[in-house]
Amino acid sequence: MVLAAGLGTRMRPLTDDRPKALVEVQGRALIDHVLDRLAEAGVETAVVNVHWFADRLEAHLAARGRGPEIVISDERAELLETGGGLKKAHPLLGEEPVFVANIDSVWIDRGDALADLVRLWNPETMDAALLLARREGSIGFEGDGDFFLRDAISGEGGGLAFRGAAASAPYAYMGVHITRPGYADNGCEGPFSLSPLWRKSAAQGRLFGCVLDGDWMHVGDPQARNQAEAKLGTAKS
Repeated sequence: MVLAAGLGTRMRPLTDDRPKALVEVQGRALIDHVLDRLAEAGVETAVVNVHWFADRLEAHLAARGRGPEIVISDERAELLETGGGLKKAHPLLGEEPVFVANIDSVWIDRGDALADLVRLWNPETMDAALLLARREGSIGFEGDGDFFLRDAISGEGGGLAFRGAAASAPYAYMGVHITRPGYADNGCEGPFSLSPLWRKSAAQGRLFGCVLDGDWMHVGDPQARNQAEAKLGTAKS
């Protein structure tokens, strides 16, 4: 599932006439960066939720001309946030484990991050497996970090603990995870975030993660978009 329904208020004025998903970095819309990554990982079908400038986003997706196949989860009537969006989309997603991906995450991969996440995922012991980035050196992330990684085995990830009262944590969630399509089904009606569900899973020892071997760009505002353009341009040269 690709979460593309947000208003993109921090990205204004670039989102005054388009959804954030269609803001371009290095000549490609943010949503194409994500969908192309998922296609490379073997994803054949992607559910995309839409709200802000939904018609324009649907037209772009219909004209992509390459996989994955797109199924629309329509949130025109109400923006449902991450948890509510996953809950609404469950009937479209089936019952097998799914990637859930934000559209504002771009990265340079020195390994195979999505394959690492697939190898980590174990539905018997996990509710969700998150892809993380090292906070230091990331572009566009200004927070104090999200997680500590417990019992990590090199290349295989480990259990996650939230930063809590600590001044900082070394890892940030970089916008892609694996979970069960029904993970959010017991959430409230209407909009809600996945974060409280993750906190409950972490307390039960069922939230895991692995760390990107590469460079993460959180493209959340025009400045970060410009920085990502420069970083990707340098990487290509």
